[in-house]
Amino acid sequence: MKRKTWKIAGINFDHFHMGDLLKMAIEHPRVELAGISDEQPERMKDAMRMLGIPRERSFSDYRECMEKTRPDVVILCPAASKHGEWVKKVAPFGAHLMVEKPFAASLKEADTMVKAMAAGKTLMINWPLQWVASHCKAHDLVASGLIGEVLNVWHFGGNRGPLWHGADKIEKTPGQVAREKPGSWFYKRAHGGGSLLDYLGYGTTLGTWYQGGRRPLEVTAITDQPSGLEVDEHSIVVARYAHGLSKFETRWGTFSDPWTIQPQPRCGFVIAGADGTISSWDYDDFVTVQTRRKPRPYPVRAPALKAPSQNPVQYLIDRLDRGAPLEGPVSIPISRVGQEIVDAAVRSARLKRTIRL
Repeated sequence: MKRKTWKIAGINFDHFHMGDLLKMAIEHPRVELAGISDEQPERMKDAMRMLGIPRERSFSDYRECMEKTRPDVVILCPAASKHGEWVKKVAPFGAHLMVEKPFAASLKEADTMVKAMAAGKTLMINWPLQWVASHCKAHDLVASGLIGEVLNVWHFGGNRGPLWHGADKIEKTPGQVAREKPGSWFYKRAHGGGSLLDYLGYGTTLGTWYQGGRRPLEVTAITDQPSGLEVDEHSIVVARYAHGLSKFETRWGTFSDPWTIQPQPRCGFVIAGADGTISSWDYDDFVTVQTRRKPRPYPVRAPALKAPSQNPVQYLIDRLDRGAPLEGPVSIPISRVGQEIVDAAVRSARLKRTIRL
């Protein structure tokens, strides 16, 4: 039986990850990139040029894009504070939706997004770290019981800053960064800017995955207050669970980007269990393990991921093909707990006190 070709549209280019996701769609053998849309057409030019997207498939009005192309799946990359707004705009057209991280700017908004979906349609929150081999291997080892019950998770996540790289991780110059910074939504509080909202969800969502979906009891957060900026560039969050403490740290301004040269401290996870520990650094092809039986740390290979779990487009198309539910960080149950922790952290940093969930 001939398998379905899935029509995908990309709407709203606020986040530079849109270019990466469109490239994944174009490279999928059973995906047709039906159209792209942004209210500021100039923001689509780089993707059109680099990916060879015909001009007739670009639209400045999302409604025209949806009505003319009738996609099965829509990729949304709006500013963090606009996720709910854009899901409510696009969901009535009846497509499955993939929203680039974070889930939302608030738990209330996240729940609104879920309710807005058309009956029988899938909402997926893409966390790019789910497609990193080391972090997947770490979860496999945790799930196997190798280190026993997970008691603590530490995460350090970040990069030099959100404006240092565009689609496909192409680096920008310091001059370009300086020119873009004043007008970028990443640096506007009202648009969901700041390192905490940009990166904390990675740690809290994958941390929830590693801890089997368990929720913390309370959250304490502190953020820096950079001169001349209205958003943070550094946050430290401690979550207290019934079984122990976990720490999640976000940083814009690391010495180097982890996908080129790991900075110090390294970006990634350390997971401590009752019977051992695992360290999993971003983009490594191995994890490091120690157990009671083998207390001296040793490497365990993290093989490259295989289709259909190499990237979010592959994964979503496979799940839709098979009618199977989403699992892991991209699923709503895990992402929602991650969002709940982020919400508590935002309140804690603002009120300067511990927040009970």
